[in-house]
Amino acid sequence: MILCKWQDFTTDTETYTLELFEQILGDEFKAMMLEDGQDIPSFIWTTNHVVMIKQNARMYKDISFVKIPRNPVCA
Repeated sequence: MILCKWQDFTTDTETYTLELFEQILGDEFKAMMLEDGQDIPSFIWTTNHVVMIKQNARMYKDISFVKIPRNPVCA
């Protein structure tokens, strides 16, 4: 489901609020995709990027952000 309003989510090490996310990414939130039964979004759209959320499960539940430009310029 696509949400156009921010929904906080938590890992074992961090609670991600809108303010924290925008500070980490340096970009403004636009929407997020939350799949059924999941607490952590799969994708987050910002003004300039699509952010893929990668879940890292070694000893504790953690995530990393992969930023992909939304409108790359091709020469």
